[in-house]
Amino acid sequence: MILEVFCYYLYVLCYWHSSFILYRPTFIKICKKGSVEEFSPMPYLATFVNCMLWVLYGMPFVNPNSTLVITINGAGCVIELVYLLLFVFYSNDKKKRLKVMVISILEVIAVGVLAALVLSLAHGTKRRSRIVGMLAIICNVMMYAAPLSVMKMVITTKSVEYMPFSISLASLANGIAWSIYAIHPFDPYIAAPNGLGTLFALAQLILYATYYNSTKKQKAAKAKSELGLAEVVVVHDNKVSKLSSKGIAPDGQ
Repeated sequence: MILEVFCYYLYVLCYWHSSFILYRPTFIKICKKGSVEEFSPMPYLATFVNCMLWVLYGMPFVNPNSTLVITINGAGCVIELVYLLLFVFYSNDKKKRLKVMVISILEVIAVGVLAALVLSLAHGTKRRSRIVGMLAIICNVMMYAAPLSVMKMVITTKSVEYMPFSISLASLANGIAWSIYAIHPFDPYIAAPNGLGTLFALAQLILYATYYNSTKKQKAAKAKSELGLAEVVVVHDNKVSKLSSKGIAPDGQ
């Protein structure tokens, strides 16, 4: 009982910290620039469907006495939906915007259909929890593995600019908290994917540490290049102004 209460508050703390504080810098950056740039929507789409499945898993008619699973993942659905709406709003690519909207709608429909099928075809909470639990494991692993496409880009470009440290840290915190929660009473459907997710998150953090310095060098070189270009433009503009004041037409005019 004490361990369960401890895990409850530990997970609430980790979840809200990761959702509101650790994810916030990424979306502040997106809002300031007015564009999602090369940030991938896949982690948020994967988390959205993952949260919906765990809400279904925690329902009394599937797996009784799972209040924490419902409340945390219910809040997660709302938070991820807000992130996806921001992603759609700030996406300059119409195809990417449409893709995010279509996938989100299909995810909602798929979970709704699954709920209807489980209720009508599977009898008894034990059988229902087994079916939904197995599907939830798959989606949970997908959620943690979603950044793998970004990890490939990190290795190729030797830059972690579009793999935010905050999201990797959030994944690690969530994985650890859920793994602890699943210990007592032991729930293999929660323990297995979150244990694997913890390893995925550790891999991301190791990758981040490996390419952090090279990212700083790339950003410095990019800033220097942009500064040099700005100086060239200013010098050119000054030259044009001086020639115009003397009544001399600049080259090419």
